Amino acid sequence: MLGVLSAEGLVALKTVMHDGTKIAAHAGRGSFRHEEQIQKHLEAVRNRVAAMGDPRRDMETPREAAARDRARRERIERLEHAVAEVKQIRVAKRPGYARTNQQQTGVSSTDPEARIMRHADGHCALSYNVQISTDADNGIAVSVSVGQAAPDYEYLAPAVEQIKTRLGRAPEQIVVDAGYTSRQNILAAHDQNIELVGPWIENDGRVRQRFARAGVSDGFLPDKFNYDAASDAYICPRGKHLVACKGRIMRPGRTVVRYQASRKDCTPCPNRGQCCSGNTRCGRSIVVTHEDPTVSAFRARQKSPRTRALLRDRGRVAELANAWLKEKLGLRRFHVRGLKKVASETLWAVLTYNIQQWIRLRWRPRLETGGV
Repeated sequence: MLGVLSAEGLVALKTVMHDGTKIAAHAGRGSFRHEEQIQKHLEAVRNRVAAMGDPRRDMETPREAAARDRARRERIERLEHAVAEVKQIRVAKRPGYARTNQQQTGVSSTDPEARIMRHADGHCALSYNVQISTDADNGIAVSVSVGQAAPDYEYLAPAVEQIKTRLGRAPEQIVVDAGYTSRQNILAAHDQNIELVGPWIENDGRVRQRFARAGVSDGFLPDKFNYDAASDAYICPRGKHLVACKGRIMRPGRTVVRYQASRKDCTPCPNRGQCCSGNTRCGRSIVVTHEDPTVSAFRARQKSPRTRALLRDRGRVAELANAWLKEKLGLRRFHVRGLKKVASETLWAVLTYNIQQWIRLRWRPRLETGGV
């Protein structure tokens, strides 16, 4: 289909708008089970199947008996799959999560591969994350994928690879929302000579809340510490020096350095209660991030009129495909279960969307003018 649309001149790949949407899984809220519940249910089903003796069994046709056996086998397989998915989720959690939050780990017993995700209207439900890349010139979808992870940033690189595989080249420019503008994605796009356009969230409020919980007042936040280039040290509001610790942490797109004050300077400080009251073993420290030049250049483009115009246009293009799938095709809830099957259903829906755009852009004008 993309080959036909390209031949029609409907795919330019000059600018691609990328966006994602959450679509509910074919699983009810009541199907969500924790691991202990799933294990008990699985054991009960196995025991029931083993001990089952149906007096009507002799009256069944071979076809009915095969269907009944298949239904029991699939039920056991779904529960076994659910147990495996719970273990996979626990491994993926941060260290200590499974030990302290084991009761919060679970999956659906009917669709174990679905995950609880927050939708745009704020409600949470068992869902899948659908990602679509749309060519900006004519609104043609050029990549589609379905995943289990709720965060959007990890879907951008696979989308670019899919476009290259299907169309033979990468787009010149990709426009995304804030959920995709990670440092790793900025560097990856730059390495492939793709211009990534998207908003950068300077501060979402969580950092300030974290300092507030630690008892740090606004006057002693990291941005109130002045840097002295001559000594490579930061000076706190009370005039004390914080020197760089040994070892720098290298992360994608940035270098992290910790600056530490002397305990002898902080212990007698009259503002200790506002600065580092919870730190009794050493002096106050701050963590400073040195951005990669590519990331700095990306951030510098945020205020340009061109970037703002592209971001305003992104919603019109990228969100249209998602809205079309939900409003025109009714794909608000999947009709099948499992990641492979919902990916197939999504692909059929996006193929339908592209065919409808093809009819709108090429066939309808030709028919209206009497052309062939």
